[in-house]
Amino acid sequence: MTQQGAALQTYNNELVKCIEELCSKREELNRLIQQEEAEKSRLQHDIRVLTEKLSRVNESLARRLAARADFDRTIAETEAAYMKILESSQTLLSVLKKETGNLTKATEPRSSKDH
Repeated sequence: MTQQGAALQTYNNELVKCIEELCSKREELNRLIQQEEAEKSRLQHDIRVLTEKLSRVNESLARRLAARADFDRTIAETEAAYMKILESSQTLLSVLKKETGNLTKATEPRSSKDH
């Protein structure tokens, strides 16, 4: 019976050792799970922050794109109006030079050959 008792004690010791190893491995796994859960939480927070920031940037970008389109439209309209002014100025200058020439001829003293 002593031999059986010794064998039983050996089995018992091995069982206890195996259970302790399993518990140790479970604790290590639990520690890793907690680390990953903490990282997951940080990442979810970062995603929320970045999503909000992206939303603000998109809104700002939309406003600036609209403002740039307004600038482009205003510049195009102003340049077109300026070209019309230049054309009108050129026409006016041409007419004025012609009229000045006519007035100058009309006010010049006539030579005796003209009589």
